[in-house]
Amino acid sequence: MPILDPVTMSSPVGKGKAGEISKPNGETPTHAIRIIASSQAQVVRHLHPVLLLSLFLLRFNALVADPVATMSSSIPIVVAIQAAYTITCLPAAGSQTAKPAKKLRPGEKKRAGSESTGPNIAVTTLIALILSAVATLGLYAILVLFGAPFLTHVSHTFLCAAHLAILTLFPLFYARGVSSKDWLEILSARAPFDEAFGGLVGACLGAWLGAVPIPLDWDREWQKWPVTILCGIYAGYLTGKLLGGTAVFGSRFC
Repeated sequence: MPILDPVTMSSPVGKGKAGEISKPNGETPTHAIRIIASSQAQVVRHLHPVLLLSLFLLRFNALVADPVATMSSSIPIVVAIQAAYTITCLPAAGSQTAKPAKKLRPGEKKRAGSESTGPNIAVTTLIALILSAVATLGLYAILVLFGAPFLTHVSHTFLCAAHLAILTLFPLFYARGVSSKDWLEILSARAPFDEAFGGLVGACLGAWLGAVPIPLDWDREWQKWPVTILCGIYAGYLTGKLLGGTAVFGSRFC
């Protein structure tokens, strides 16, 4: 009768290496998005919040005086800042699985299709912008459900949702693509923290806290819709982005 090894019996077939967390159906956990390791990316990474904060502070008085005109005229500038940051600092969706270009042997001619199959940055950026514009409609509906005026201030709420989409969803669409697995973790708040996801969480919390001063009887001009909401979005986004890229990078809510 063969002797059975209790260690072998206790180890299921196909078990991973020690220290690895096994996932059902062979699924692997989503990894946090790391900033591209280049000196240019590091410069843009630190310059990005300064540009956004400076733009908001410079246009704050105009925002209080005429929210619709100020938010609409600021959108192209915010898009340019976000695009420069995203393209320079974040890896495009699919770049992690791209095949490197094959090295040619001496005397070997370059054949069609032998180039690197990495993502097209321009196409990825355009698709991310289009998806962010479409998602603005969903964010508008969410703002209404959370108490935004339904029959009035439609343009105010829509432009506020557009700023939220450009700040938070555009980088995520660019870096995550449309992977159902990634977006399921993002929408269920189970994604790992990085600058992109941290910015989303911070902006959402900031928007919620920004609604607190609106009903207070202070009779201040800046209490009108949606000035404090937009303040909370920008402050929360910058704070969440900073923490997501440093102190809580890679951690999860659950």
